[in-house]
Formats: sequence, C-alpha cells, structure tokens
Amino acid sequence: MDRLDKARSLLRQFKGDGYLFGPGALGRIGPWVRRAGDRAALVRGTFRGSDDYVKLLRLSLADAGVDLAAEIRGARPNTPAEDVRRISAELVRSNANVVVSFGGGSTIDATKAAMVLWVAGGQVEEYFGTGLVTEALRRSGKTLPGHVAVQTIAGSAAHLTKYSNVTDPATCQKKLIVDDAIVPAYPAFDYDLTLTEPKALTADGAFDGMSHMLEVLYGAVGKPHYRLAADVTQTGLALILEHLPGVMADPGDGRGRQALALATDLGGYAIMIGGTNGGHLTSFSLVDILPHGRACALMNPYYTVFFAPAIEEALRHVGAIWRRAGLIPMSAGVDFDTLSGRELGVAVAEAMLAFARQVGFPTCLQEVAGFKPAHVDRALAAAKEPQLRMKLQNMPVPMTAEMVDEYMGPILVAAATGDLNRIRNLP
Repeated sequence: MDRLDKARSLLRQFKGDGYLFGPGALGRIGPWVRRAGDRAALVRGTFRGSDDYVKLLRLSLADAGVDLAAEIRGARPNTPAEDVRRISAELVRSNANVVVSFGGGSTIDATKAAMVLWVAGGQVEEYFGTGLVTEALRRSGKTLPGHVAVQTIAGSAAHLTKYSNVTDPATCQKKLIVDDAIVPAYPAFDYDLTLTEPKALTADGAFDGMSHMLEVLYGAVGKPHYRLAADVTQTGLALILEHLPGVMADPGDGRGRQALALATDLGGYAIMIGGTNGGHLTSFSLVDILPHGRACALMNPYYTVFFAPAIEEALRHVGAIWRRAGLIPMSAGVDFDTLSGRELGVAVAEAMLAFARQVGFPTCLQEVAGFKPAHVDRALAAAKEPQLRMKLQNMPVPMTAEMVDEYMGPILVAAATGDLNRIRNLP
C-alpha cells in the first residue's frame, strides 16, 4: 500500500462512509445534500474562480431535487465575529432545513458558529470554550440542522472537526468554540479544487495540517491514543514533507495536490483524536500579521524545545520522518536515537526551521512585517484567559495561568529573536 492509499484508508477508518472526498466529489454533491434536507441555504466563498464551482454545485442540487432557499456570502479570513452575526441573520430568514457551506476554513467555521446562533440564540462570545453549544441545545430542546461542509482548501480541515475559530477584529484575538455538536454531519472535499490554490495559500495550509499532527502527537505521549496519533502523523507528515516542495515548484502537480489534501485531512483526524496546544494558542494572537498556518509553523519549533524533556518518544518519531524524507542527510551527524531531552528538541526544531526556510517562511517574529513587542504581550494575556485554558491543559508540559509569564514568556522572546537558547525548560 503506497502512502496515498494509506492516507485514504485512515480517513475511511475515521469517517466510514460519512465523508465524500477525492477528485470529482463536487459533481456528486447534490445527492449528498439531499440526505440532509431538501431546502438548502448556501453559504459560499467568493474566491477567484468560485462562481464556476458554485454553478456546478447549483446544478447538482437541482438535479437531486434540492431547492436553493438562500445564497449567502461567506466569511472573510480569520472568521470575523461580525460575519458570523451577519450569516446567522440571513440563515434565520432563509427557512432552510439544511445548510451548505462552500469555502475554506473561515467560511466553514463562520457557518458552524452562525448555525448555533440561528438555533440556540445568544451572542457568539457566549459559546467560546468547550461543550457550551451542547449544553445550550440541551436546555432548549433544539437540534442543529444538517450541515454539508464543502471544503475548498487543503489546510484547516474545518469540514471534519468540532472547532470554530472566530476573531474579534477590535482586539485581533482569535477564540474557539469547541463542541461535538458543531461537527459537520456531511463533510465533502473535491481535491481538484486545490489545483488553483495560490502558492502562498498552499504552503500555509500544509503547515496548518502539519501543526495539527505535531501538536496532537506531542500531547498524546503517554496516553492511550498515542499509537493512533503516531500512525496518522507518520502518514500525513511524510506526505507534506515529500510533496509540498514539488507542488510549490509545479502548482499543477495533481498527485502532489492530492497528497497535500489527504495530509491536511489527516490533520483534521488528528485534532479529533487529541487537541492542539502551544503553537495554535500563540497563533491566535498573531492574526493581524501572519496567516494561521504560517504562524503555527513559526511557533512550533520553539514550543518543541520547551516540551522536549517530556516528549522524547514523539521527537524521535518526528526526527525519523524528517530523515526518511531526505531532509536530514546522514552526513549531518544528527542521531535522534542517542540525543535526549533539550538537545533532542533543539535538533528537531532546527530541522523544522530548515524546512520552513526551504519554502520561504519566516523563522522568527522579527522577520515578520508589522511585528511589535505588543504581540508578545497580547499572546501572554490571551493565554491566561479561561476561554483558552484548554490549550494550556493540552500541552505535554501543562501550564497554569500563573506559569505563563515565567515559562511561555521566554518561548515568545525566543520566537521573536530566533534564539532557541532563550527558552527555559521546567525543572
């Protein structure tokens, strides 16, 4: 079984027959929607070329006997809260019995949150945290209508997960709704749609998927789901390391595009096995200067060094993936089997930073236009907020809010300067 087939097998293990994916999936979307309802509200992205895809989607809906009750503009990048409120108001007026979201992670996340406001009421801020949607639905006796989430970008895997990321534009801070109730019941992804993704978006998405797998693997050490997380990570990371450079050189590389889509879908599988932690937490405070995947890619090497003494098994696993992909030549003299603790973390972090440089990503915050010390202050303040506590708790070296300044502070200073020596490990 080659690696692409292994990835498909893992996705079927994850979703069974409940996922419509692969080349040509968009042409089969009508019957998929009809399983959920016959009067659809379409929340659609407006990216370049989207009109042609939406025409195909409309035709497929009509052929399946699904009426289009409303067509609603999707969300801007990073899912501003005001877009969530606008979409919710339009859903209320639609009288639809199924919702179809068509777009990248921002539009799908906005649709998840907007559906909650439509059905359960209240303000989006009331649902930041874990399990609050389920509780509100239980109190109201209501259920969310079917959600057909049609992904268009290899990256966030929002179509497969229980997360909705929403940003307050006034503070440039992203927060999370985390709840099994908002997992789309009818996910879909036509991998052919990614053939027209711009290079920068392709790389951002690949590193978002990579970060999902790395952070979940780190947090799984010593837990029952570690072997599954390692299997998913082994397959998904290898696909990204092997195929991203080729797709960046030749965006029309169909096999490479499928590999990246499968890999980032496995990132979605990973974050339904376990949770993300440090890299994602800090990325939520960098939304005004960096795309999400790029922010995670920048932060994860620094958190890797901090976590290293607690995750040696995972780091040897990750180092071996990098070596098998030919990114660490034997002549470099790095032996992941004999290194331990902080030294092992530094070796893996340096390999991660080298791959980021290969695709043209910044490797420290001082290389990012618009970065200011205030971003560090914002990230430290956000890490102490109760609504983001789950990210601190998911860390393989768990922190409390009281530990943030002492230990996360040096991590962020290291990330700002590029100096791994600034990171302090817990005793």
